[in-house]
Amino acid sequence: MQYRKIVKFWLLLGLVLLFFQIVIGGITRITGSGLSITKWEIVTGTLPPLTEKSWNEAFSLYKTTPQYKKINTGMELGSIFDSKSFKFIYFWEYFHRLWARTMGFIFVFPLIFFVIKKWVDRPLLKQLSLVFLGALFAALFGWIMVASGLVNRPWVNAYKLSLHLGIALLTYSFLIWAIYKVFIPPEKKVHNSGLRKWSLVFLSLLCLQIFFGAIISGMKASLYYPTWPDIGGSFLPDVLLDRSYWTLDNILNYDGSPLMPALIHVLHRNLGYIVYAIGIYLTVRIFKYPLQKIFYKNNILLIVLLNCQVLLGILVLINSKGTIPVFFGVMHQAIAIFILSCGLLNIYLFRKR
Repeated sequence: MQYRKIVKFWLLLGLVLLFFQIVIGGITRITGSGLSITKWEIVTGTLPPLTEKSWNEAFSLYKTTPQYKKINTGMELGSIFDSKSFKFIYFWEYFHRLWARTMGFIFVFPLIFFVIKKWVDRPLLKQLSLVFLGALFAALFGWIMVASGLVNRPWVNAYKLSLHLGIALLTYSFLIWAIYKVFIPPEKKVHNSGLRKWSLVFLSLLCLQIFFGAIISGMKASLYYPTWPDIGGSFLPDVLLDRSYWTLDNILNYDGSPLMPALIHVLHRNLGYIVYAIGIYLTVRIFKYPLQKIFYKNNILLIVLLNCQVLLGILVLINSKGTIPVFFGVMHQAIAIFILSCGLLNIYLFRKR
């Protein structure tokens, strides 16, 4: 089916909005803003506090949270431009939720119009239903994640945060796959079982690497070992060699034990080297075949992004002394999304036999 330009523009707009929603979520996470709004109000929460009284009410609710009592005691109402004030962290969480609501409107109402006009066919509609389902689960799990930080611990649960990001990236993958189907004609695809196999290996390990990265972010584990290439002076922290630390309680309640921050560093860093090496190997193999330009362009971009990602990862580590650098941390996440997009395009272009 030949899709109208307005449908194509709508899909691209949705992808851009979803990308920035994930990026804004990263800023919200790194700045510790995610627990500033203690209620999940889908309709009434559309408007922020507009009076001094409503601001004080929201601030009073935040003061009952473990994050305020254990970390931000003495925080003032301040302004949205003061990174140490309540209004600043409230702004980022509110902006994150408002962006999600805006996406909902931009996705739903045009799609209803396109369906009525019969401008989208059944295959595309089926693919987009996965996008909507993913968005719904991401929203629901987002609140489950926030709720995990309103009792006992002063941060959201790192494992739940990782699942929330994973669902968001799965939703992004569903949408960009639909875009590939709409924009890239079938004749661009080729059969190559070897390259498809390596593309699948790369993508699978990349997804696992992103999941580990989300856990590191959720645990704020970069603050434990702000060094590279070593991990706190060694390549295998001593805590990992002490069997007494290897308990289920230390894995689940990672806040009170050095086990998981050390383990996740070892996993994330070493898997990163493997993903990088496979990306280089895949690209070299692709350039040995006479393929269309889209293959070469995509994998040149992949190599550039992988190198940027390694550099950003190092910059995040060596600058995580006391606080996590917001810019480097957010860019590290954003580049990961671009790499995911390149990996998915390889899978799409190397069709099954």
